[in-house]
Amino acid sequence: MPLDLEEQEQLDQLKAFWQKYRNLITSVVTAALLAYAAYSGYQWWRNSQAAAASQLYETMVTAIGKGDKDQTLRAADDLQKQFSGTPYAAMSSLVAARIASDAGDTAKATEYLRWAAKNASDKGYLALAKLRLAAQLIEQGTANDFAEADSILNEKAIPGFEALWMERRGDWYLAQQKMADARKSYEAAWKQLNDAKEFPEEARRLLKVKLDAVGGVAQ
Repeated sequence: MPLDLEEQEQLDQLKAFWQKYRNLITSVVTAALLAYAAYSGYQWWRNSQAAAASQLYETMVTAIGKGDKDQTLRAADDLQKQFSGTPYAAMSSLVAARIASDAGDTAKATEYLRWAAKNASDKGYLALAKLRLAAQLIEQGTANDFAEADSILNEKAIPGFEALWMERRGDWYLAQQKMADARKSYEAAWKQLNDAKEFPEEARRLLKVKLDAVGGVAQ
């Protein structure tokens, strides 16, 4: 069916538009398709990584149940190497640190905590790793350990963990017999814990013991 003059004019305008902008349109569409393909590929990769990491973590849990320390630590090492971007890597490192510490291997425990404190992708695990690493260093008690713990505690507290950050700073002062400074840090932590109702009662009881040891809450 022949086109009328108006339809022919519109078709000519469309052709002219396409001739002028076809390269730009093709580039935009191609970029959009590539972006979608990359996103879909990343989602698939992330899901597959999480599934594989979960299986390896289950292997670690089984080893813990059997009391097999060597296999437990190997699984933690493999999670660090193969699945460092997943929360399972940091979670397993925290567990491995506890197992190594219980076995008397403080150097290995510190190594796991340092890894998690640097690489944890989850903010909760990152905070726990930093706090536990600081506690480990304070307990070890050399000048270098105190300096490293001081550096960690000088970092901005991860949101939600401010009270524990201040409590650990109190521990740092207490270990060096700086009672007045320890008391101030514990008091600040106590106020934060009272304001943050989500913390378990055990956390308050432990902090209360520490506060009492340095003179209690100021009146």
